[in-house]
Amino acid sequence: MRFISAHASHSHWATALERALAQVAAARAQPDTIARPNLGIVYFTDAYASAAEQLLRELRSRTGVAHWVGGVGVGIAADAQEYFDQPALALMLLQVPARDFRVFSGLKPLQPAASGWRGAHTALVHGDPAAPEMDDLVRDMARRTAAGHVFGGLVSSRTQATQIADDVLHGGVSGVAFSARVAMAGGLTQGCEPVGPARAITRCTQNVIYTLDGEPALSALLEDLGEPRLELPRLAPRLRATLAGLSHASGGAQSGRPIGAETTLRHVVGLDPTGHGVAIATALEPGMCVRFCRRDVNAARRDLIRLCAEVREELEQRREARQAATQQTAGFAGPPLTSVPARGAVYVSCAGRGGAHFGGPSAELALVRKHLGDIPLVGFFAAGEIAGDRLYSYTGVLTVFGEDPVM
Repeated sequence: MRFISAHASHSHWATALERALAQVAAARAQPDTIARPNLGIVYFTDAYASAAEQLLRELRSRTGVAHWVGGVGVGIAADAQEYFDQPALALMLLQVPARDFRVFSGLKPLQPAASGWRGAHTALVHGDPAAPEMDDLVRDMARRTAAGHVFGGLVSSRTQATQIADDVLHGGVSGVAFSARVAMAGGLTQGCEPVGPARAITRCTQNVIYTLDGEPALSALLEDLGEPRLELPRLAPRLRATLAGLSHASGGAQSGRPIGAETTLRHVVGLDPTGHGVAIATALEPGMCVRFCRRDVNAARRDLIRLCAEVREELEQRREARQAATQQTAGFAGPPLTSVPARGAVYVSCAGRGGAHFGGPSAELALVRKHLGDIPLVGFFAAGEIAGDRLYSYTGVLTVFGEDPVM
């Protein structure tokens, strides 16, 4: 049974909610959707941030669903539609066995397995971008799961960095953990194109690289950009579009490989012409591998299609195995496999990836729908994306719930 998604835009949050709930009512009347939702995900743009407590109360009252997680974004995603710079909200209603999920936050920490709770295998995590040591918080959340893997993102807002986890919250991390019985597939898409080879940092101070493979870092950057000399302000637009792909693994940034999950992307934020240094928006260590990259529409599209194909293949393999086991037990052949075996999806993308980065409004979500079908989907455009045990930038994190809980 499919989860239920709904979304709407209006200048007043209550009217948008009414429209979304009308969609929910229509979906609940369909035979292929869940009958008894018990968990909700809600994302809303920052125009509604000040009304978060009222919104949460209405959601509980009108849907009968007690447990809600989510938060605010400068943009949100719903099915094949993205909403940027406009008041909007998106909902998803899930049906998950009560023993297989737990909502958590700083007010209600995630507990180990106990009676009535099977324990965390993975988790959807939301965080506050202003919280100190967020990288450590993400790693700690991943360590609390059996898979060592969480997914989600940092809420984004020009007003209040609001999170929802059975309460309206600010600061730290929150979300919902799922047991191993909840089938999921997903991954990360970077979508950047390398402009030069991988090099090792041989001298740096805090966030400034001075030498790469023993040579001046600024010279290496200009070489990768195909520029014989530093000419500002002519080069300023290209420098603003340049990212540094950083990896701790010795083989993580090999020149012949695409940008993968082992690499974190950070902006080039300044230059030191006198010291031939390049400043990066993160702390650095000697020995890290660096590859300068650029955001590229075609690379982003190819990598998102690759991720969708991998998710689809994993879900279909699970369904084929499940159907084969059923046929062996029952002694007859089931119906042919057609649609993607998914109940719903959560997609968290960087606030800098939406719209024009994929060629037009909602083009990113249209690609997901084209390659996964019209499964219910909600998400938001984040101030940082969470995948595995790390915090990323300029990425997309896709998580798809499989047809049935793992038995």
